Amino acid sequence: MTVSIHRAGIDDLDAVAPLFDLYRQFYGKAADAAIARDFVGERLRRGESVVLLARIDGETVGFTQLFPSFSSVSAGRVWVLNDLYVVAEARRHGVAKALLQAAADFARGEGALRLELETNHDNASAQALYRHLGWEAHDDTLRFRLPLTA
Repeated sequence: MTVSIHRAGIDDLDAVAPLFDLYRQFYGKAADAAIARDFVGERLRRGESVVLLARIDGETVGFTQLFPSFSSVSAGRVWVLNDLYVVAEARRHGVAKALLQAAADFARGEGALRLELETNHDNASAQALYRHLGWEAHDDTLRFRLPLTA
């Protein structure tokens, strides 16, 4: 079973959108194919994110979405790995690892200083994978949010 990774374009929207809907459901959102399609489609059309797709035998089985950011202090590019999802049937087959490695390769190729991500405190399996691949917990700061919608 060989995992292939490629950067998605707008022509891949039909492959990405259903996975993005499943990803949102994983985090407790109601299924909504239209929201998923609209959100990902808009990011791709505007060039606001980079989506990497994982395929096994031609079937799309996972994706990661990266958003650009910057470090003012370091005066350089940073990529935020915001979304990572692998369909249940393809888990434990190296898909997430391949996506994470492809994301790191992409960011390096763009001259980025680093990749960043956050995950839930109880997502032990993801945390173990991140650590295994060299990701380090960054606890030097405290993250805050200001909700702007109800």
